[in-house]
Amino acid sequence: MTNALTHQPAHVQLQALERGEISSRELLDLHLAQIEASRINAVVTRDNSAARAAAHAADERRARNASTGILDGLPLTIKDSFETAGLRTTSGAEELAEHVPTRDADAVARLRHQGAVIMGKTNTPAYCQDLHTDNALFGPTLNPHDPKRTTGGSSGGPAAAVAAYLTPADLGSDLAGSLRLPAHYCGVYGLRPTHGLVPARGHIPRPPGWITSSDMVTPGPLARHPRDLDLLLAALTTPSPVENTPWGVTLSAVQRPLGRLRVAVWADDPICPVDRETADALAALEGTIASADATVHRTAGPVAFADSLRLFEQLLHATTTATTDDDAGAAELAAARDLDPGDASPKAAILRHRTQTHRAWLRANEERLRMQQAWHRFFTDGPYDVLITPAAPTAAIPAGSRTLTVNGADRSFFDQTGWANLTSHVGLPSLVMPLGRNTDGLPIGVQLVGPAYADRTLLLMAEHLASQLGTEAEGVMAPRSG
Repeated sequence: MTNALTHQPAHVQLQALERGEISSRELLDLHLAQIEASRINAVVTRDNSAARAAAHAADERRARNASTGILDGLPLTIKDSFETAGLRTTSGAEELAEHVPTRDADAVARLRHQGAVIMGKTNTPAYCQDLHTDNALFGPTLNPHDPKRTTGGSSGGPAAAVAAYLTPADLGSDLAGSLRLPAHYCGVYGLRPTHGLVPARGHIPRPPGWITSSDMVTPGPLARHPRDLDLLLAALTTPSPVENTPWGVTLSAVQRPLGRLRVAVWADDPICPVDRETADALAALEGTIASADATVHRTAGPVAFADSLRLFEQLLHATTTATTDDDAGAAELAAARDLDPGDASPKAAILRHRTQTHRAWLRANEERLRMQQAWHRFFTDGPYDVLITPAAPTAAIPAGSRTLTVNGADRSFFDQTGWANLTSHVGLPSLVMPLGRNTDGLPIGVQLVGPAYADRTLLLMAEHLASQLGTEAEGVMAPRSG
């Protein structure tokens, strides 16, 4: 067996395990060799002996015809923000350099319960708080398509590891586009599931040991094929025994061919414009869908972009204050009181959001629920099965850059996640998939959005589109370096 199998999607690797063409231990060792030879700094922590013991146990189960789950024996990596029992978890922060949890994050426990072999942790900016994946503890992760370009963040390590064939799939997380932006920049598939389907307990931040997490952070998978996302979604929505949960989740899909799907396209918006190559790629995709006889409608979207962005930012900065200590909180309150009422700078807005009253947050949450209703009406009244938007305004920007240029004009650095954050605070399932490349050879992706709990409809749509787009889009785009 050669390394060719490591370049196959996860579901193909699982089929090889099930047919006895390779053992879990052999498959693991192939991936560990890939990781060892890699220069992109995506996998930052390993315990090879523990991983080999888990793979050996999976092989023994298979030999007894006693496999435990749908991922049994499949090697996977995990974003370093998720706690992993017995395996260092730092969330990219120097103060957590020696943190070895005694308990898995709930999402990790679900993957283990389905037989996944955890072979390492992937890089993230410190506490997942940047759109570049770099930190003082491990350094930067390089984009496999061009090491001078960013992987995005904060799930840049996971996306790069999947793109470079170091792992068949990874568990990432998404609060403000943290999973979808790296998927776009690295040319892989990334799913932010409907919020609440996958528990976030054990994700850092919050601090180790906290039960709660942000009211928007959502664990989700990255992989090289829509079927792989489907497998991981099934695993991630199946409670592990330690959760003592008496219920299960069944997610249905709109089982129709592409030509019978009803598709809306929100192609551009003056609040977050896209570059010409991104617009051209989206227009070409729209033509591909129309040529399959699907119903396609251009739309200005179900909500006002500016209103949605304003509300997202208010809720985002509120949820980040949970762990602020009392002295720092008091200092922020004092600084907010001293603000000039006419100060409309981003810094002033963040300070106001971080010190808003509980009444202000309750009203913002009411607005969020009304916005969720607007999205629901959009899908039901259209009616639409899927909304397609840009994944981001451009392909991957230069590594370390704090500026974003779109068609020659400077834009806010945070516009990179503007399109992703249309759904971050309303919890809708959102999937990023690769479309093609720009003239620099960098991946360009697209975002698929569906109504709540329509996660599998998005996966089916992605597979339809991958088939229409050809073999390069069916899996990951081959990187230039690994």
